[in-house]
Order: sequence, then C-alpha cells, then structure tokens
Amino acid sequence: MPRKQKTGKVVSDSMEKSIVVEVVRTTQHPLYKKYVRVRKKFMAHDEEGKAQVGDFVRIEECRPISRRKSWTLKEIIRVAPGH
Repeated sequence: MPRKQKTGKVVSDSMEKSIVVEVVRTTQHPLYKKYVRVRKKFMAHDEEGKAQVGDFVRIEECRPISRRKSWTLKEIIRVAPGH
C-alpha cells in the first residue's frame, strides 16, 4: 500500500530536525453547499534542516517518530521568495 503524501507550506522551523507544515484543502459545507477552506497543521521530520519558513514542501507518512510527529519531509517543491 503506498504511503500518503500531502503538500503544504512550512509555517515553523524553529525546532531541531522538525518543521510544521500547514496543509490547505477545500471542502463543501454539507448544508449550505458553500466551499470552505480547511487548514490543518502537521509536524514533519526534517533530518538535514533544509526547509525554511515559507517553502512549499511535500511530506510523506511514516512510522511515529514522536508523540505528534509521524510525517517526514519528502521534497521541497518551491523555495520561499528571498531565500
């Protein structure tokens, strides 16, 4: 079974070997049928510490590394402007 992957924007890199990635998706409201933007944050493991705040990255599901961290950095898709 393939591992799940998500793309999002790095919102925090202040920890060692960890980043916080915000994934945005749109979903339709069940009653009013309006499309709503839903945001969720995931902690991901960044071994080399390459990702910086503002980068657009792809993360991949892995075994639990800590209590809140069960994703790893797969690749940096787009570097933040000014870096």
